[in-house]
Amino acid sequence: MALIDLLNISKNFEAQKILENVSFHVDEGERIVIVGKNGSGKSTLMKIAEGSLDFDAGERITRQNLQIKMLSQVPKFAEGHSVREAVEAGLDELKTARTRFDELSLLLADHFDNPELLAEHARVTHLLDHHNAWNLDDKISRIILHFQLQDFENKPVSMLSGGEQRRVALASLLLQKPDVLLLDEPTNHLDVYMVEFLEELILKEKFTLVFISHDRYFIDQIATKTVEVDNAQLREFKGGYSSYLEQKEALLENMQKTHEDLLRLLKAENAWFSRGVKARLKRNEGRKERLMGLREAAKTNPAQIHKMKVELQREAKHFNRDKSVNRQKMLFEVNHLGITLGGRTLISDFTTRILQKDVIAIVGPNGSGKSTLLKALLGRLKPTSGVIKQGEFSVGYFDQHREMLDDEKNLIETFCPLGGDRIEVQGKNYHVYGYLKNLLFPKEFLDKKVGILSGGEKNRVALALLFAKKVDCLILDEPTNDLDIPTINILEEQLQNFPGAVVLVSHDRFFVDKIAKKLFIFKGDGSIEESYQPYTEYLEIEREIGQLDEMEREQVKEEKPLHVRPKSDKALKLSYKEKELLEKLPIEIDAIEAQIASLKSCLSDPKCYQEKGLSALAKELEALEAAYEAKVEQLLEIEEKKEQIERGD
Repeated sequence: MALIDLLNISKNFEAQKILENVSFHVDEGERIVIVGKNGSGKSTLMKIAEGSLDFDAGERITRQNLQIKMLSQVPKFAEGHSVREAVEAGLDELKTARTRFDELSLLLADHFDNPELLAEHARVTHLLDHHNAWNLDDKISRIILHFQLQDFENKPVSMLSGGEQRRVALASLLLQKPDVLLLDEPTNHLDVYMVEFLEELILKEKFTLVFISHDRYFIDQIATKTVEVDNAQLREFKGGYSSYLEQKEALLENMQKTHEDLLRLLKAENAWFSRGVKARLKRNEGRKERLMGLREAAKTNPAQIHKMKVELQREAKHFNRDKSVNRQKMLFEVNHLGITLGGRTLISDFTTRILQKDVIAIVGPNGSGKSTLLKALLGRLKPTSGVIKQGEFSVGYFDQHREMLDDEKNLIETFCPLGGDRIEVQGKNYHVYGYLKNLLFPKEFLDKKVGILSGGEKNRVALALLFAKKVDCLILDEPTNDLDIPTINILEEQLQNFPGAVVLVSHDRFFVDKIAKKLFIFKGDGSIEESYQPYTEYLEIEREIGQLDEMEREQVKEEKPLHVRPKSDKALKLSYKEKELLEKLPIEIDAIEAQIASLKSCLSDPKCYQEKGLSALAKELEALEAAYEAKVEQLLEIEEKKEQIERGD
């Protein structure tokens, strides 16, 4: 039997059908994501599965003594609890079990054939195994660290922000590990590093999980099954988000219906996913396979570890070169910007330019200063040092608090403050409903006041209002929070068609990979790195370098020097020729890269390759690629030698 069985469930809210004669099953070990538009019934289905919401018809069956727990959007804690006490709430049974296990082990040493003690020992062992609670204190400390709660773990939990309280509640539920864990938008208020930790923990601990999320990479990493709620019905698909897209497209084609808009959206999304992720993974397969082999060898060879780090760092730096001479209009010129708040340096000596067609994503850990940079660009925060020069242009700003909305106005008044019911958007005249329909608003919403809308609906109104304004630059702070996936797809399409500059803060890796052409990466120590590589690729290289650092530290611990090598009378140093090559090789490598690109362009042009000859072009390309590899290898060896000299090896 499944852990949870919902059979022929129906649920209405007044005259609106939410679920009609649907069945839903949760088996042990499954990780089910529920997707669908906001208001389609995702949270309703989850609450019925939890048992906290009644239904109008059908049957709910659960396994006996099943423990189901759900992450609330607004968590509640015991009065007076500190953050650590709130995290540890609900762990009394596991702590008692750990103590009892030690007691039983001692008793069984003298009474090893006592059947009652053996039976109790088996029950306690199974409980500790299921919850992986053998080193509970270590797990508590680790989750507090990774969810960035250590700085205020002794403070009252009531003093924390809403997002921080959600992290506390999530940490507590993960430690308790109920039989079925229900999570509604668990990645909201988590930065990318917290999300990666959450992914690792869920997979390692083998949770049975039902969740709602708009984070498409998180879904792809975690979900074993996708359940779509649409028109009061459920559809099941195997796997995560990319698999769901493929199966949904096949389903729509088989149904032979005229869903052109949705099909176009799905095809565009799927094509991007295949091109932007799968192709990149395929491209990196050779590099990753080579690195994995090198890592094995590196366990006994510290020099190999360092060489790999140099190679990875060079690969990362490759993306940071200017791609072309840019003659676009300058919007912001940032010179030696420094911002210190509350005695903490958030931005240190940052210099950059933002041009008229730049699409920049600002990424990094929570609290590192990302939103602070946006406020400085908007002139709402005075820098501690440095200057921000701004050209003549107009800015549209979307913030997490939706400050441009008035809760007392309805949608007609919001979009037509001077009266009437028509609106000008990007040079086209629309009826308000015609425009809002594109953002999935039904007609009955026109008379609703903004104040009664949900958080996701307010975000949609704010974004619709923003895109209706004629501006040269959009500045967006966490625009995907509280949005469903269909609305995020529309947002992505709007941003891709926007003719001006876009500067946004986001932790949504899929969204950033799809939209951004450049990254400002906050490192957490005041420094900001600029990069042109996809965000997930940057994170992958960052993880590899972190693992290599750890391997180097382990090597240092394990190595026992057998003898001290006498220092040479002549100190190790770069030769004149090596110094010369260190200057020349990067220039030569760039020149070969340009030649390779030109040849590949010719090979894709029939007129060009017919004129020059396919065979001759192929031979020339092969020779250039061989020369490129040789020069890169030569440069890496000299750079490695230089770093050894600087370290005093």
